[in-house]
Amino acid sequence: MEERTGGQLLVDCLKRQGVRRAFGVPGESYLAVLDALYDTPEIQMIGNRHEGGAAFMAAAHGQLTGKPGVCFVTRGPGATNAAIGVHTAMQGSLPMVLFIGQIARDMTDREAFQEIDYRQFFGPVAKWVTQIDSAARIPELVNRAFAVAQSGRKGPVVVALPEDMLRETTNARPVAKAVLPTASPPAVDITRLTEMLGHSRRPLVLLGGTGWTAQGRADLRRFVEANYLPVAAAFRFQDVLDNHSPSYIGDAGLGKTPAMQRALQESDLILALNVRFGENTTDGWTLFTPPDIGRRLVHVHPSDGELNKIYHADLPIQSDPNALVAALANLSVADPTWRENTADARVAFLESLEVPPQPGPVDMGAVIRHLQATLPEDAILTNGAGNFAIWHNKLFLYGEKARLIAPQSGAMGYGLPAAIAAKAEFPDRCVICITGDGDFQMNATELGTAMQHGIAPIVLIVNNGTYGTIRMHQERHYPGRVSFTDIQNPEFQTFAKAYGMHAERVEKTEQFSAALMRARESKTGAVLELIVGAQSLTPRQTLDQIRHQGFEAKGQK
Repeated sequence: MEERTGGQLLVDCLKRQGVRRAFGVPGESYLAVLDALYDTPEIQMIGNRHEGGAAFMAAAHGQLTGKPGVCFVTRGPGATNAAIGVHTAMQGSLPMVLFIGQIARDMTDREAFQEIDYRQFFGPVAKWVTQIDSAARIPELVNRAFAVAQSGRKGPVVVALPEDMLRETTNARPVAKAVLPTASPPAVDITRLTEMLGHSRRPLVLLGGTGWTAQGRADLRRFVEANYLPVAAAFRFQDVLDNHSPSYIGDAGLGKTPAMQRALQESDLILALNVRFGENTTDGWTLFTPPDIGRRLVHVHPSDGELNKIYHADLPIQSDPNALVAALANLSVADPTWRENTADARVAFLESLEVPPQPGPVDMGAVIRHLQATLPEDAILTNGAGNFAIWHNKLFLYGEKARLIAPQSGAMGYGLPAAIAAKAEFPDRCVICITGDGDFQMNATELGTAMQHGIAPIVLIVNNGTYGTIRMHQERHYPGRVSFTDIQNPEFQTFAKAYGMHAERVEKTEQFSAALMRARESKTGAVLELIVGAQSLTPRQTLDQIRHQGFEAKGQK
């Protein structure tokens, strides 16, 4: 059999796994892979400006498609730069495979140039970390990497590739694409769940997580609407259930409304569907005190490692979420006594979408209302971290086809790379990154990636001249003692135009509509800088009000 290099074999294995696109920054440690990719037009290489941006794009690809995002970086600094994307993929349960060029095998344990033991470095933040020390084992370990990334609770896998291994030859051949088992709910558990619903007075569905299919979303909607069940979305999973559904009562993430707090606290049965009870959903695990949730709990998750991890479940079900709702799609509970409660919670949610006019030049409440009225139904919205994300996370209704791509890890800088990855995957869909002035500058140079590859997202920079979330906490806990949170910004229009993008500065709310229209008409993407007052930190509380509360808490005026 014809021999090939480890680099060629690795690329053949990626093709066999169905990889069509990879992100990364070139490095001398994996030149043999780059050389093999030269002859492989089936795999598009997206060249990034920073490994953190590349890893974010891979994570976002996994979040959007459900298939592992692939990233290539070089050893040492390249790998450490990419760590933020691995952490984000882990906390977000996103399938991802990070390949790292590694030092030659005969140099290990000497602190060679850029040497890192990746098993130790990435061990706490990845599902699995390995190093391929023999070219003959590439098919085995690549297949395993893709299987691990997609199985159970999805997540990132890190694979180190010694550069001399990539140059050695082997007659090994790729194996077939990994076939993944699907955990399905036992019939006895469905029967028990049906009985528990029948005995409940105020049930509530708390849903989220990754891995949902279009059919799964349809089955979910059929189940909850047929049974008049109220549905709350866990932190940043608002797009799982169509927000126009009469069952949807809002998000149970940061800044819960009083109505959402009541719905959660007054429930007597929680069906936790594909969630892992993170800090932001549980208000730091104070909403429900571990380990007893204080009401009956049905917890459904594809990984047994998440069941009974924090809260004792009366009925733990290890199941893929799509398989679970498929089994429930035709279930109908006789005389659901909670129907009126669900309707009341829905009304309270719709009322929460109405916010007062905002102080400052551009009113973000009005901006979100315009986006709601004009964006296509399959729009994709992305964001990183910051108070700017409140607006579309709280006030935008995600329909059946719309998607929200946002980091569970709270990583700043995720929004722009995520938007570029989304637009690369779906060039005909409207992709909008909503970002803050601080958040944008974390990965602003990835506009060069978009320019080079002809990718055209729309970026809305919510510019208030401060790190808004930190300023909010600063005023709340150390009122009047502002330090280190102000930002002096560049001229964003000039910056964006340097990358060939359409750019405008929006200084009044009434200018936004026309500016957005021009942005959507641009073939090269667009950056709109929205000048927002620093007072407008949250929809219902100004900066001055937060500061005043901080002084009151300290007994000061």
